[in-house]
Amino acid sequence: MISANNVTLRLGKKALFEDVNIKFTEGNCYGLIGANGAGKSTFLKILSGELDSTSGEIAITPGQRLSFLKQDHFQYDEYPVMDTVIMGNARLYEIMKEKDAIYAKEDFTDDDGIRASELEAEFADMDGWEAESDASTLLNGLGIETEFHYALMKDLTGAQKVKILLAQALFGNPDILLLDEPTNHLDLDAIAWLEEFLINFDNTVIVVSHDRYFLNKVCTHIADIDYGKIQLYAGNYDFWYESSQLMIRQMKEANKKKEEKIKELQEFISRFSANASKSKQATSRKKALEKIQLDEIRPSSRKYPYIDFRPNREIGNEVLTVEGISKTIDGVKVLDNVSFILGHDDKVAFVGSNEFAKTTLFKILSGEMEPDEGNYKWGVTTSQSYFPKDNSKEFDNDDIIVDWLTQYSEIKDVTYVRGFLGRMLFAGEDGVKKVRILSGGEKVRCMLSKLMISGANVLILDEPTDHLDMESITALNNGMMKFPGVLLFSSRDHQIVQTTANRIIEILPNGTIIDKITTYDEYLESDEMARKRTVYTSNQFAQEDN
Repeated sequence: MISANNVTLRLGKKALFEDVNIKFTEGNCYGLIGANGAGKSTFLKILSGELDSTSGEIAITPGQRLSFLKQDHFQYDEYPVMDTVIMGNARLYEIMKEKDAIYAKEDFTDDDGIRASELEAEFADMDGWEAESDASTLLNGLGIETEFHYALMKDLTGAQKVKILLAQALFGNPDILLLDEPTNHLDLDAIAWLEEFLINFDNTVIVVSHDRYFLNKVCTHIADIDYGKIQLYAGNYDFWYESSQLMIRQMKEANKKKEEKIKELQEFISRFSANASKSKQATSRKKALEKIQLDEIRPSSRKYPYIDFRPNREIGNEVLTVEGISKTIDGVKVLDNVSFILGHDDKVAFVGSNEFAKTTLFKILSGEMEPDEGNYKWGVTTSQSYFPKDNSKEFDNDDIIVDWLTQYSEIKDVTYVRGFLGRMLFAGEDGVKKVRILSGGEKVRCMLSKLMISGANVLILDEPTDHLDMESITALNNGMMKFPGVLLFSSRDHQIVQTTANRIIEILPNGTIIDKITTYDEYLESDEMARKRTVYTSNQFAQEDN
């Protein structure tokens, strides 16, 4: 168990948390939610001991081991992958290194033998002989192939490092597991694996995530941070949302009844206060009036943007024809003879573990890259707007936000442009911020403003939820569902894929595709996915046998 007792954290004059009292118990998974800037990651750091609170204390059951997902992707660059994962249990790793040092001695003494014997006993008690096998299971589950298990961390990609640091946090069955955005940069397969891992995890989990589907799957409780307080709710994210909305409605209804009672008492007092025969009743009602207190209903600190993609032109029947597109990059065939035809009602989610292949296809279809073979043709009634995964080039200039967005608008009126920025929560002086200094989330909201103002009837979205908070993701989800045009998109957000897509195209590791008119959940249960899992499992066993 881990608990916060009267925890306060002040940053200058501002109190980020004040007198927080909360207890996290064994066998439960707690989703820590709140608006951007509410202090979710900061609170995890306080729980982990990385950050000291201004007052109060964190209490952990004696003897329990806490594991915290690291965010520094370069910290372990000089270590092998296997060592990095096992470091998740610091004591076990210390024993392994000390044993290796003793056995490497040329002048092995009796004292060395005694010490080695002690270490071997502790090593066995900690299931040390299973350490590498357990680490490999975690890595394989997260999609790190066996060939990389003994490579140096510095030789791996950023996405692979993310998965390895997650495996490190999960390693060794910690008693308390703190996870800050564990699904960031994970593909949908890896997220699904992590969901099952946490569902079957018997100890305490506290997780920060913007993935609503993930929170619904794994959480038994929601801890909501708002205005420096943490309110605990039993149930998953959807239950929290319904409960919090119900609580607000009940408070408003109670206040309405109180206001009606106040009005009734005031009218009686005003009417009969000067009447001698009614004076006692008027006095009694004055006392009753003084006792009535309206409930304080503070508006949430959460802010929802308004995302509404409206095409300037209705789309025709001929949308997109792709014929035999292939692309090889750095000697690797990323796309292999990809062909498909889109109709005017299609909302297509591109899925699969190879994110680079999806990005490559989107770049080709948006005209940013040429295929090696094959071709594609957009229908004459289509207009496309592209949301790239890497938007850094868009903001590598000294424009202010209003001027930046105006260049993409047919209507150059500043008031018109500011209307789109206002929908995306850029109000007042925000419009004169330079785009170069915007945060990741602000840049994504600018890109979504660009898509809205374009009036395109085909949207190509490559991981649009990166850097967004949960409120913005919810707004984007609603905007995508309402969009009357054609969508081609990739997303790690299961709920967006499930609620938006009516067609799934999976790009397989060999660059070919599976194309199905279906929802995402139905696709996951389909024969194609079953065959894929069978092939993967067979390959995994073959590698282990070798």
